[in-house]
Amino acid sequence: MVQSVIQLLAVLTLLSNIGLVVALVLYLSRGVDKKGNKYWKRLVSFIHKKEIKFALVVSLVATFGSLYLSEVAHFDPCKLCWYQRIFMYPQVFILATALKEKFQNVFKYALPLSITGFIIAAYHYYFQISGNPLIPCSAVGFSVSCSQRFFTYYGYITIPWMSLSAFSLITFFMLLAKSNKT
Repeated sequence: MVQSVIQLLAVLTLLSNIGLVVALVLYLSRGVDKKGNKYWKRLVSFIHKKEIKFALVVSLVATFGSLYLSEVAHFDPCKLCWYQRIFMYPQVFILATALKEKFQNVFKYALPLSITGFIIAAYHYYFQISGNPLIPCSAVGFSVSCSQRFFTYYGYITIPWMSLSAFSLITFFMLLAKSNKT
């Protein structure tokens, strides 16, 4: 069961990575040719007015996924994992409240959290793949080493990469929400 859930989270991460790459290519090609612009506009119109819902789903999956990994799979979170959780968990409540109250300026609150979480996750992933045993987050007290890999899927997906992907998606949705607001 645990392995199946982890595989599902890895597949969702892979799909989100593919989606973000496609969105980036469409965004960059929109000024180059008419097709790129057409497909970018289709993507934006599909997401338009659903950015908060999509971001909420991502934050829920990330939050429950991280809780599942620590509480059910018994992967002890390291210090950097805890910092990433600090920036992910509140987003569930912020985005849910914004959705319920129809507050369209939620990007003002979610975007700084997502960008900060993204930076921490990128830093964590870099140290994890570099294999540097002397990273500033070595095992101390209650925490495992930040360089420890509990699993690797598709040659690159680890827990910090999952977090990085979730923060990337939320940032993408909040930037679209911001651009639709202006």
